[in-house]
Amino acid sequence: MGKTYERIDGRLRTFIEEQPLFFTATAPLAGDGTVNLSPKGLRGSFAVLDELTLAYLDFAGSNAETIAHLRENGRITLMWCAFQGPPNIVRVHGHGEAVFRDDPRFAELLTRFPDIDPSLHGLRAVIVVHAELIRDSCGYAVPHMAYEADRDLHGKRFAREDDATLSAYFEKKDHIAVSLDGLPGLPLPLPPSSV
Repeated sequence: MGKTYERIDGRLRTFIEEQPLFFTATAPLAGDGTVNLSPKGLRGSFAVLDELTLAYLDFAGSNAETIAHLRENGRITLMWCAFQGPPNIVRVHGHGEAVFRDDPRFAELLTRFPDIDPSLHGLRAVIVVHAELIRDSCGYAVPHMAYEADRDLHGKRFAREDDATLSAYFEKKDHIAVSLDGLPGLPLPLPPSSV
């Protein structure tokens, strides 16, 4: 049923890039820590950088668990499900890092997302994931569902923010600078963008 892949290329890469939704999973090292599972969408906010490296844009939200866990231990799993077409699930297990807005690599990484206007979404970081284990499975129990369109609410909400107001927004939230488990999250005040 399941197969392990050496790299992300060919049909596997095509499958990943065509999905309008994927999920991220991270956890702290502490055995009683909070496991985080997040859905990610918005066409153009995900990119395959090379055969073993993936990236996605980390937008403003109500917490920063993924960033906190990556800062602590780097472990991350990404998962895609086929909701249309042949059943398939792909998981990429690896190590990731949050490349923040003041990092010299940030501007170059943004060029990999040409269809996204970063000013519309309160962009906090680019999450870069280095694949260590790539596997698929059948997905026979995943339901058929139709993709209609991306929601425009996130862009409408955060397009009106600048660096100062976005930092103020983050500073008011309980789990942005510090995770649910007390780990360091997003560095605040938000560093100015290098772009």
